[in-house]
Amino acid sequence: MNTLDDRIRYNESGLVPVVVQDFASKEVLMVAYMSEATLAKTLESGLMTYWSRSRAQEWIKGETSGNYQEVVRVRLDCDGDTLLFHVRQFGDGACHTGHRSCFFRGLDACEEPSRENDP
Repeated sequence: MNTLDDRIRYNESGLVPVVVQDFASKEVLMVAYMSEATLAKTLESGLMTYWSRSRAQEWIKGETSGNYQEVVRVRLDCDGDTLLFHVRQFGDGACHTGHRSCFFRGLDACEEPSRENDP
């Protein structure tokens, strides 16, 4: 069924979650989703291309912000249902809020948001 790679297990919506990690710093930058088509485009172009669930369309990270992500390598988890991309992050960061990482908030209400490596 999956023509790109039968080892990848897409969910019922035809998507696979993607964890994006900075290749140099090992910082987790974001989590997003890919379809088989956006995965193929990512591997072909070398630029991270995702599927937006809210807009129901594909998008190239950095296309409007200039904060591109270049693929260094990709790994598949043991269950085949999640991808890990190591990337070179260009521009100010990965998060639409302007932070370098989408994981800048602590869960504890008393914890201050991290500003390390942020603008």
